[in-house]
Amino acid sequence: MAGPAVSRVPSTATDQSIGDLVSVAARDISQLVRYELDLAKLELKSDVKRAGISAALLAIAVFAACLLLMLLCFAFAFGLSAVGAPGGLWGAFLWVALAVVLLILIAGLVALLIVRRLTKMSKTRRTLADDTSLLRHAKSAARTATRVS
Repeated sequence: MAGPAVSRVPSTATDQSIGDLVSVAARDISQLVRYELDLAKLELKSDVKRAGISAALLAIAVFAACLLLMLLCFAFAFGLSAVGAPGGLWGAFLWVALAVVLLILIAGLVALLIVRRLTKMSKTRRTLADDTSLLRHAKSAARTATRVS
């Protein structure tokens, strides 16, 4: 019996079938996706930890700022009393309270002006409305085209 014209060399890394190559590629892609997910989990865990620490430090800073504001208000009141504010010590504290109320009103008005200038996502709502009307128009045009045919 005659042998094959071309002798086949045993399968090596350079001589694999397409099915084997696809299988190896699929396994590698699956492993890559798993590694990417693990990396994302580690990064997210680290970022959440950093965000938590930052939030705690910010809370401490805000608390300290409130204490400082209270101390400054006392210092302001006693300073007004020392320079002879009308009404004595209690009058000085009333002047400080009035200054704090004015500060609150000014901050509130600025916040109100900023809120009024919000766009309320008007561009996004407009483009979404345009997109939905376009899709409805395309769907109705496709229905009429199938009815005509």
